[in-house]
Amino acid sequence: MRKLRYILVDVFTDRAFGGNPLAVFPDGQGITNAEMQALAKELNLSETTFVLPAEQAEHDYKLRIFTPALELPMAGHPTLGTGFVLAHEGMTKLAEGETRITLEEKVGPIPVSFQARSGLVESIEMQQPLPSFGERFERREVITEMLSLSLTDLDETLPLEIVSCGVPFLFVPLKSLEAVKRVSFKRDIHDRELSESEAMGVFVFARGGETEGATVHSRMFGPKFGIAEDPATGAASGPLGAYLTRHNVVDTRHEEVEIISEQGFEMGRPSFVRIRIAHQGQEITRVRVGGQCYYMGEGTFTLE
Repeated sequence: MRKLRYILVDVFTDRAFGGNPLAVFPDGQGITNAEMQALAKELNLSETTFVLPAEQAEHDYKLRIFTPALELPMAGHPTLGTGFVLAHEGMTKLAEGETRITLEEKVGPIPVSFQARSGLVESIEMQQPLPSFGERFERREVITEMLSLSLTDLDETLPLEIVSCGVPFLFVPLKSLEAVKRVSFKRDIHDRELSESEAMGVFVFARGGETEGATVHSRMFGPKFGIAEDPATGAASGPLGAYLTRHNVVDTRHEEVEIISEQGFEMGRPSFVRIRIAHQGQEITRVRVGGQCYYMGEGTFTLE
């Protein structure tokens, strides 16, 4: 019999029952591909991760990320949450101030940095691949039908556009916080109209938020991931920041833009994602996404 230990953390929050929950198996050696997928499906969280030895000597660990339906090439809250667990378990030694590690993911090496005080992680941040801007979706009436909205709810000054920093999302700008909260996602229309699209999720947002300091209020729907709605989506937050910067939704007078995306409020899991976009004019030169994590507990699976 094998005992497989996992740790549960909430990511993009500083308190219990907020943010996005994540299960991390700190020792993924000996777990088969099929078992990883089955364990992720059994836990039924938006993502589950498995830590393995790095394949390159200059890196720290290899990371595999699974939703209940499939393996991902990269994801935000699993990367940050796993980094937090590595520090919590003593698998990464923290220096006072900043500590940096590199995790191997399917998109390539992902730098992760910690801010720590007295041996405790205060915040954690990852660098994402530079963005690619994909196709624009012109059939706006299809999107509004899928979201149970009207055409007047869309922000007509901005495009419906696919952006990726490793995982592509369709970004849908809305005019108001009220419209974002009113969204009711219709899976059947998504499957009919977007099943062939490269976009893995549909990300809706409006400027402002429920909390002071929020830049945008966001929601993400991910049926292709096997997720109805996600309380915090790090992989979409880098592309979100790139979209907001490219289209001058935020103040771009400085060489680095800082954005706070609040998400998960409609699910009762408030999440706060900090996005930093460095740019030179229209060229984006660095994408970083970060936040806080909260340790929730641990458990084991027993497998023959």
